[in-house]
Amino acid sequence: MKIIDAHIHFRPSPGFDSLAKACGHENSAEHLEKTFRELNIEHAVVMGNGRFGDQEYPPFLSWCCGLDSSLLHTLSVSECASLVEQNINKPGCVGVKLYPGYTREYITDPAYTPIYEVAAAYHKPVAIHTGATANAGSHLKYCHPLIVDEVAADFPQTTFVICHYGNPWLLDAAAVLDKNHNVCADLSGILDGGHHDIDAFAKENPGYMDYMRTWISYPAAFDRIMYGTDWPLVNMGEYIDFVSRLVPEKYWDDVFYNNANRIYGLGL
Repeated sequence: MKIIDAHIHFRPSPGFDSLAKACGHENSAEHLEKTFRELNIEHAVVMGNGRFGDQEYPPFLSWCCGLDSSLLHTLSVSECASLVEQNINKPGCVGVKLYPGYTREYITDPAYTPIYEVAAAYHKPVAIHTGATANAGSHLKYCHPLIVDEVAADFPQTTFVICHYGNPWLLDAAAVLDKNHNVCADLSGILDGGHHDIDAFAKENPGYMDYMRTWISYPAAFDRIMYGTDWPLVNMGEYIDFVSRLVPEKYWDDVFYNNANRIYGLGL
């Protein structure tokens, strides 16, 4: 089975080094490429890194330019939109990444309007952090997946991606996905933090596994759901096993490869 990882993070960082090591990996392009070959991962999409893309990536990685609050608060709306447009045209840039929860404004804020318009004009998706956050200083009210419904309804020409399937608000993410056909989702970051024995996890948490299967299946949108990991927060081999237990096998080719290739316009 060919795989595209639709949601990773990658940058030189002592913090990333520690996270990768805890999951049995190394935070380096060489290790990542070796792991990809071993697991038949052909490509991955790097999410934003919090700033616009001045980092170069190896050819097996594409990226989404990250729009964080420091840019929104220091630039005018038109300047921000212009910066997005400059970056979205760079080789390898396949979308825009937003960080609600970590940033303290709703994605319905008018400052985002030109971003959505630019993304639509260039046929690039807007990936949105939803669900649980990695630190206690963030505000969860901004990253509830139901908020994606508002921008999806108001900007029907823009494609939006609910990152992390809104976990733990899976049923809300499913409702948004079901209603709005310009909304997609990735399954990254649902299980993270070090090594996991997936057999043991499934046996110890049967209710949670069933709950995830139910709401992943509910919208009948396996043509808009993508595999992703949130690396370096997970062990890649273990995560493939984990997601394969949530998605019916007949949809594996789409979820693990075809959807990301189409939605992010990778041309693979």
